[in-house]
Amino acid sequence: MKISIDAMGGDNAPHEIVKGVYEALQAFDDIEIQLYGNEQQLNPLLKVHDRLKVIHTEEVIEGTDEPVRAIRRKKNSSLVKMAESVKNGESDACVSAGNTGALMAAGLFVVGRIDQVDRPALAPTLPTLDGKGFVMLDLGANSDAKPEHLEQFAVMGSVYAEKVRGIANPRVGLLNIGTEDIKGNDLTKAAFELLKNAPINFIGNVESRDLLSGVADVVVTDGFTGNMVLKTIEGTASSIFTLLKEAFNTSTKTKLSALLVKDQLRGLKNKLDYTEYGGAGLFGLKAPVIKAHGSSNANAIFHAIRQARTMVEYDVCGIIHSTLRKELSND
Repeated sequence: MKISIDAMGGDNAPHEIVKGVYEALQAFDDIEIQLYGNEQQLNPLLKVHDRLKVIHTEEVIEGTDEPVRAIRRKKNSSLVKMAESVKNGESDACVSAGNTGALMAAGLFVVGRIDQVDRPALAPTLPTLDGKGFVMLDLGANSDAKPEHLEQFAVMGSVYAEKVRGIANPRVGLLNIGTEDIKGNDLTKAAFELLKNAPINFIGNVESRDLLSGVADVVVTDGFTGNMVLKTIEGTASSIFTLLKEAFNTSTKTKLSALLVKDQLRGLKNKLDYTEYGGAGLFGLKAPVIKAHGSSNANAIFHAIRQARTMVEYDVCGIIHSTLRKELSND
């Protein structure tokens, strides 16, 4: 299979992108990679590989660019050319750590959405205390959502959790302010009724305080709420590690204590390490489009490529399409 990569997107591009690409080529002998970017910057980082092709692009979509305007005006950018390769059938999936809004726009307007999906959703896998993680969607693609959108998110997330993450009969929860069936606003109450009859293992409402304890394998919400939850989790985790570091550096005694528990602290950090889970899939598109974190290192890029590969291997987009089509035909 062929996977296209935006070499110029992200805070650590292109060097960490290239390193992640070579790690993926070494790990998976069934993939070919098309790397889009400026050859002058890429050539010093490259070594010859028979499954790697570099396509030169002149333009780069910056993080400050307005998304839709950028993909229309910077048609020779690495991100747009990458998306076009998927649309034209030159590759099976694509990965970028660049401008999130631009990638979502390229996914929607270039790659295209599945007919039965009204709005694609941004769906990363977030860490849990037991290390298994959970899929959450939507985390920012749609600030406003309707009940039927949340139903589509639930089906897409369930298919992904089963086919890519290998979870049998994944538990799907609806993020709410309480676990009781009657809780919530008009959106969540209406979505609750739809999810009860959807072709998923719906376990009901879940609260945000229980997310990291692994209360569900898939958590569904609107993009506005989801993005705030994501930023809260990221900020809290970062703050906790900052406080721990400060506490262990207050005296010689605490520094010695840190040495004694450094392996345990490293294990804790690894449990909460986003790089091990790949990127955020844009669910609802005709082909896998993976948004890697903007600050992705080589390990994160490797896992984003792994994620794209698995989605292609198990035809996740096709299964989402057929599942939603079947559900709609039964309504």
